[in-house]
Amino acid sequence: EEVLRLGSGQGRLATCTLRYGNVYGPRQNPKGEAGVVAIFATLLLRGERPTIFGDGSKTRDYVFVEDVVRANLLAMEEAPPGACYNIGTGKPTADQRIFDLVRGAVGAHLTPIYGSKRPGEVDHIRLDCRRAERELGWRPQVLLEEGIERAVAFYRGRTGHK
Repeated sequence: EEVLRLGSGQGRLATCTLRYGNVYGPRQNPKGEAGVVAIFATLLLRGERPTIFGDGSKTRDYVFVEDVVRANLLAMEEAPPGACYNIGTGKPTADQRIFDLVRGAVGAHLTPIYGSKRPGEVDHIRLDCRRAERELGWRPQVLLEEGIERAVAFYRGRTGHK
């Protein structure tokens, strides 16, 4: 952001920064440590128990991929040079809630494995997205429950599990 701000300040670049919450949805890579909805869905569809790191109370601001795409398109058209926007829902959602929603969408009855909290991990993240709403007319449209249902449907089709 600082490099972009410098270039923008010198008149060489017209930039805008979007800071995303935890983006989720169809096509997210379930391999690695990011993408908890994809990871949980893929494991549960295979009949495996996902791991929640900590006691499940850690929260993040989850935003559906289509809402993020819309924010990018609006920012390209509407944002003044140098603007910075948070793109999320403004609502904290606990890991346990994400697990419960994914498990429900999958139709599984498994319980998670609770692992040790990862060192240095932030306990709670929630974004203030009012500037994006005020200046871009953007706000998230896909509710968490709907987004998770759509993501699970994608992974169900991809894995062949019913």
